[in-house]
Amino acid sequence: MSIAGVKALTFDVFGTVVDWRKSVIGEVTAMGLQVDAARFADAWRAGYQPAMQRVRSGEVWAPIDVLHRQILDGLLAGYKIDGLTETEKDRLNRVWHRLEPWADAAPGLAMLRRRCICATLSNGNISLLVNLSRHGGLTWDCVLSAEIYLAYKPDARVYLGAAETLGLDPDEVMMVAAHKADLLAARKAGLRTAFVERALEKGPGGGADVGREDWMDIYALDFMDLAGQLGVTA
Repeated sequence: MSIAGVKALTFDVFGTVVDWRKSVIGEVTAMGLQVDAARFADAWRAGYQPAMQRVRSGEVWAPIDVLHRQILDGLLAGYKIDGLTETEKDRLNRVWHRLEPWADAAPGLAMLRRRCICATLSNGNISLLVNLSRHGGLTWDCVLSAEIYLAYKPDARVYLGAAETLGLDPDEVMMVAAHKADLLAARKAGLRTAFVERALEKGPGGGADVGREDWMDIYALDFMDLAGQLGVTA
């Protein structure tokens, strides 16, 4: 099937739609924590995959809000930050509900919805994705989360579950992400793939995924470019 047969786009969110790093750095700075805010943000994000892997390996299911808090508690202990109230810790943990979108995300998404069903497909839990989308002015046709399928990407159950939820065959769904591992897993599950480059996701020189690969159905510089390649004009 050519990309003309794609009926829905499912989007990774952290890093692809929103700039998590800049947002977390801003929150840590605003709270006045006596740490290197950039290193703190990077360390928090670095705990994300290991925390999910524990769930994948058999630990009791826990949503991302819970995993983020577990990582945060470990960081606060490691940095010897013990002066925060429970309310302040909760507010800091919920920064992931208030991440700012990349500048092209909202207008690009509005264009893409003229062509396809557009849905999140994130490891973030549903309440997080709803709050984040309202905060950033992001409009979706559907909010899908790994939480629905009790499995974290790159588990095939998430990608196949999304296609089934949308009433589509896997090759009628295109996964949109700034992370090649996410797209490779989606491709293996039978979805089409669109890579959107976010070179500054991890900061200057931070090692974000960059560059076109032959296996990608679409390589785009941003959501506006993606819309153009899918035949949507301004």
